[in-house]
Amino acid sequence: MCTALTLQTAQKENFFGRSMDFSYAIDPSMYALCAGYRWSNMLGNVQFTNDYSFLGIGQELDGKITFADGVNEKGFAAATLYFPGYAHYGTVTKEAPKAQIAALEVASYLLGKCSCVGDVREALSRVEIVSVPDPLTKTVAPLHWIMTDRSGKCLVAEQTEKGLDLWDNTIGVLTNSPDFKWHMANLRNYMNAAPQQREEVLWGQTPLRPFGNASGTDSLPGGYTPPARFVRTAYQKSFVPVPGSREEAILTCFHIMEGVSIPKGVVVTSRGTVDYTRYVAFMNTATCEYFFKTYDNNGILMARLPQDMKKGSAPVCLGKLKRPLVFQPM
Repeated sequence: MCTALTLQTAQKENFFGRSMDFSYAIDPSMYALCAGYRWSNMLGNVQFTNDYSFLGIGQELDGKITFADGVNEKGFAAATLYFPGYAHYGTVTKEAPKAQIAALEVASYLLGKCSCVGDVREALSRVEIVSVPDPLTKTVAPLHWIMTDRSGKCLVAEQTEKGLDLWDNTIGVLTNSPDFKWHMANLRNYMNAAPQQREEVLWGQTPLRPFGNASGTDSLPGGYTPPARFVRTAYQKSFVPVPGSREEAILTCFHIMEGVSIPKGVVVTSRGTVDYTRYVAFMNTATCEYFFKTYDNNGILMARLPQDMKKGSAPVCLGKLKRPLVFQPM
């Protein structure tokens, strides 16, 4: 369970971010990877070289860093979200015609290879996404991906039994299952939602008035399911004022995500584990800056892509996302 969105300022700076809702224990860090860095796939039989440096949130498991989201030096950004019941990948084979990568590796592969969303189709055509269990859940993670760049264009990639689909994402929002095309069609059920409310209607000779403001939003869904979060996020993004500055954009992004953030205890999985919002992060694609907050620390922290990394050098860990909670004095 996760939610992602894009948001542009009046100056056309494009911000992109996501909530990380997860029912497994994670301890992510912020990493910087440089251009020229070589890494091998989880199968250990293919090596890739990054064309671009990038900054991303990930976790090191069994000696490999898997990235959930990131932004590179060209302003291309990507995020991984769960896609259960729909994701379908190829089978690992020794004589594969293309380089095979696990679904968990797609985000880092694209961040190292793409300068814009226009590069995604060619980059994905050179690899095959295959079923490889991840070291954290011990399962094949069912994933799909959302990408954007400095132009504001947005793309969704989904691989199902029908094959790989790339969708232009004009609403700039993504959650989880069903597929993206279904979510876009579902928005038509909420066309009457509006910031304004009717002040009075007549039922026969009886006037009816709203209890207060916001009755125009009565049709919006209120739960935490992927369809409900998609609709609420798309509605809020569509009607908030266009941010007039970078600072206003960051605040607006985090306020929108408050509408779908999940507190501990309100969603429990069939395994008996709690699914909640571990962190929320937003990136400025123009500056390659990251802004994030965690469940245990509501203060906004910031990181930026280092400019002094040596080409081909090893990944640099900028620190854990978990930070001590500090109350600022008046």
